[in-house]
Amino acid sequence: MTSQRSICLTGGAGYIGSHACLALAARGVSPLTVDDLSTGSEDAVNWGPLVGLDIRETDRLATVLKKHSVDTVLHFAASAYVGESVENPQKYYDNNVGGMLSLLNACKAANVKTFVLSSSCATYGVPERVPVTESSLQNPINPYGRTKLICEQMLHDYASQSDMAYSILRYFNVAGADPSGALTERHDPETHLIPLTLFAAAGRIPKLTLFGGDYDTSDGSCVRDYVHVSDLVHGHMLALEYLEDFGGSLIANLGSGQGVSNFEIIDMVERLTGRQVPVEIAPRRLGDPPELIADISHARQRLGFQPQRSDLGTIVADAAHSFGVEAVHAISA
Repeated sequence: MTSQRSICLTGGAGYIGSHACLALAARGVSPLTVDDLSTGSEDAVNWGPLVGLDIRETDRLATVLKKHSVDTVLHFAASAYVGESVENPQKYYDNNVGGMLSLLNACKAANVKTFVLSSSCATYGVPERVPVTESSLQNPINPYGRTKLICEQMLHDYASQSDMAYSILRYFNVAGADPSGALTERHDPETHLIPLTLFAAAGRIPKLTLFGGDYDTSDGSCVRDYVHVSDLVHGHMLALEYLEDFGGSLIANLGSGQGVSNFEIIDMVERLTGRQVPVEIAPRRLGDPPELIADISHARQRLGFQPQRSDLGTIVADAAHSFGVEAVHAISA
């Protein structure tokens, strides 16, 4: 990746976006962050300038992109909670689809040449088979997944009318934190399972609420593919290199290729911390498929993507370290 590229990250003050800024800085790039700080944290923007801006303000956004001569956009800014999307779909269509429309129009006005979209395994819905490939049927079962699928389609349509090259990266469950401790796994509000399990083990919350213990899985809990955030953002760096070298567009799953159940996460946290996790089993949430595991062979073949820190023990240990939760046992991979 050439350090001369002018790269803008929407949502660069958020969990994944800030880790991507860190990865770009390590490659000699000073990225521009555009974030309205509604959920992101200003103190997470340490590797380039920050412009406080809602991406739905199209004209202002286009002016910023032109001013900074941006040629590449990594789009992380979106609402991303499945449960909330079921309760408040209007917010998701407004933020995610409305934000994407505004951003694409601003990119067109600023002549942006390269675009990387943060998409989601939620676009697959309940897959007919696992692991899930990029050619699997996309039939989302919640508004979050539907808005991400619409964004994918919008990007394809806009790019087909220009010379913009793009990558669509479908994330599975992102977790962990930069091992140096520079950043944490931080969400506002915190709804992610691994942080909440650590908080319950440390007594920071009274108990962990687990949604659904009666799924048709090996232990009755949901099974998900967890990918370390450092591996995920490395996938973005590989996608940028691919677009720079080949120019053609790409769609790829980013995950670990391994399934982990909710109860396995609880067991790992208890083993690592030496503390019991108090758990309450609640009814299933609407919009949660039983099992989602990525087939990452396409990303491996096209990008050279190979997760390095995505075993469950490393993910949990890095997350625990970032939160200051003491690990009393070493966990082997």
